[in-house]
Amino acid sequence: MQEPSTRSGATRLKRPVALVGMMGSGKTAIGKALALRLGVPFHDSDAAIEEAAQATIAEIFARDGEAFFRDREAAVIARLLAGPPGILSTGGGAYLAERNRKAISAAGVALWLDADLPTLWDRVRHKSTRPLLATENPRQTLAELEAARRPIYALAELRVTSAPRASIDETTGKALKLLKSRPDILESLQ
Repeated sequence: MQEPSTRSGATRLKRPVALVGMMGSGKTAIGKALALRLGVPFHDSDAAIEEAAQATIAEIFARDGEAFFRDREAAVIARLLAGPPGILSTGGGAYLAERNRKAISAAGVALWLDADLPTLWDRVRHKSTRPLLATENPRQTLAELEAARRPIYALAELRVTSAPRASIDETTGKALKLLKSRPDILESLQ
């Protein structure tokens, strides 16, 4: 494991942090940067599912359906939360399931990366790896998903706005500052 970065000061992550939010909110990019700054493991639940299934998320959806995928997702999230404290990037729909919200809350804390619809659309519109957007009008689908999911994401204990033009470093800094305000999650060693 890496030593904590001097940029974040001497800290120790006491409990896992699960990044939640819509596709395109920056969970993977911010998660990797946050883990690097804290010197803790980074896990991506979607990548772990793909590795275990030897198939992409889109292929799993097409072959086995969303219900099957969500069961695998819950199992992977529970397994990753059981390991040493680290940063976990979850899939956009993971936090919708009560079982995942309970698992995240019991093990650590949920941090919602909240991005507005234009930012989300700008980030996902050219990607073909989003099975839920494989519709006739993907922008409308994204808007409907965002509107339906927003109240559930709002249940997360912590929230950071993923601003339209903010860099990964800026958003990571905001997340780190918020985590430092929670000594039950991130302990200062100074």
